[in-house]
Amino acid sequence: MPAKGPRGKVHTVADRCKGCGFCIEFCPLKALRASGTMNRGGFHFPEIVTPDKCSGCNMCGMVCPDFAIWSEKLISEKDESES
Repeated sequence: MPAKGPRGKVHTVADRCKGCGFCIEFCPLKALRASGTMNRGGFHFPEIVTPDKCSGCNMCGMVCPDFAIWSEKLISEKDESES
């Protein structure tokens, strides 16, 4: 049975974002959306909509031309016990 809860964590630097939407478009699990808030440049930066869906695949970070977003895999208790 798969673990419940997030398997990954998304990080953003809102003021680096230029609102291209690549991260939202290419997220394989559709866990991101444009926020209702604007950054200093006047762009809607991405936000995580469903944190429990994030797998930490970092597709968002790979497609971001401005290095404004990335994700990381979270280490579960099961993973730590196997080490």
